[in-house]
Amino acid sequence: MSRNFVVFSMLVLLATVGTAFAQEPVGCDKFKWSVDKERALLAAAAPIASGGEMARPLSAGAKLPLVPLADVKLPMPPGRQPKMQDSYAGFVRYAALPRAATYRVALSEPAWIDVVQDGKEVKSVDHTGALACEGIRKSVKFDLSASPFIIQVSGTTAREISIVVTPD
Repeated sequence: MSRNFVVFSMLVLLATVGTAFAQEPVGCDKFKWSVDKERALLAAAAPIASGGEMARPLSAGAKLPLVPLADVKLPMPPGRQPKMQDSYAGFVRYAALPRAATYRVALSEPAWIDVVQDGKEVKSVDHTGALACEGIRKSVKFDLSASPFIIQVSGTTAREISIVVTPD
């Protein structure tokens, strides 16, 4: 074998291994924490209009119709610009939580999540996601106070998304 062929083969192998490590995990057992409760709530999510309010944030999921990002009036600009021009977005208002704590926001479809509370973006503290897990795509943790908040979703090709908030 020529030296060039060996070098080329090694480069191809390294590129393949790097791509494999960059791929997201597959399967419901690949989330960092159990998402069984979230999956059940997402499956039973009730329809709500974009901009609507969930009066009891921890009791049910919200099924939200999404509109083109250019047509939606999000309370704050998305924390990350969508990778696709033709992406969809929407938001839901939530009543005050019972106490300040870490809460999980789970989505049925891939999308960027922004949480807005007291007029400011709340930074996530952890996240997990997996492909090929029916009914759930990701779960993100946020430290929230006991006041109303807004969840914005953006950067997705989905026309509808289910959202659920659960205590950590």
